[in-house]
Amino acid sequence: MSETPEKHIRKPDWLKIKLPKGDNYLKVKGILEEKGLHTICSSGKCPNMGECWNAGTATFMILGDICTRSCKFCATKTGKPLPVDENEPENIAQSVKQLNLKHVVLTSVDRDDLPDGGATIWAETVRKVKELNPGTTIETLVPDFGGNADQLQIVINSAPEIISHNLETVRRLTPQIRSAAQYDRSLEVLRQIADSGLKAKSGIMVGLGETESEVLETMDDLRKVNCGIFTIGQYLQPTPAHLKVVEYVHPDLFEKYRVAGIEKGFTYVESKPLVRSSYHAEKHVDSKQ
Repeated sequence: MSETPEKHIRKPDWLKIKLPKGDNYLKVKGILEEKGLHTICSSGKCPNMGECWNAGTATFMILGDICTRSCKFCATKTGKPLPVDENEPENIAQSVKQLNLKHVVLTSVDRDDLPDGGATIWAETVRKVKELNPGTTIETLVPDFGGNADQLQIVINSAPEIISHNLETVRRLTPQIRSAAQYDRSLEVLRQIADSGLKAKSGIMVGLGETESEVLETMDDLRKVNCGIFTIGQYLQPTPAHLKVVEYVHPDLFEKYRVAGIEKGFTYVESKPLVRSSYHAEKHVDSKQ
């Protein structure tokens, strides 16, 4: 007897994405290519790349574009990373100045191959951006540094306005979706950030098989460690080799999650199908935590 073919879920109209174009988009693209810099916008195949780049903003990805982990949801390349580029902090800072950014988001691949997990370059990049761009605010979207509190503290001490670390999914699905990260370890990362007095932010994807109650429980877990900013977006399968979408969550449910998050005490909740953690990040700086 032949196997039943897998049912293909058609992408709904609310997930239609405009192709990137426009003068500012080309300007940002040109500057990034000139400096040999990477963005999670392109490496992560972000659906908002056209909108953000046309607004003259981008999320810079430091420490190369090859990750030491291979999470089943992520489009970033995985393998053996290249050596660290010591000029990267200066190049990022110069690019922020060229683009005249008032707010910048920095993220990175996981660098489990480095003795300090990349923390030194992280901190140097924050310092260089602030030195060259005194009026620019910074969000750092950091990895878990393997649970090493000292390495995380190096980034905290560089004093960005927000430090974000994504849970990515609910507790039950974490082992299936994240290759090395652990749910409780990520919560401890966020606790350390919040305890330092900086704004702590996290985000998850939905549409991977989680239940409504699990999403609400995740919110509760984040509030227990004083995480104040939360983002929720629809998971989109980047390639056929990645995890399949279980369902496309309706915008009404995203709005329900947004309201629930505010009621639970988050100062800012961004919850829509095409939301990604750095989407409209400039608004999060002004949130009270």
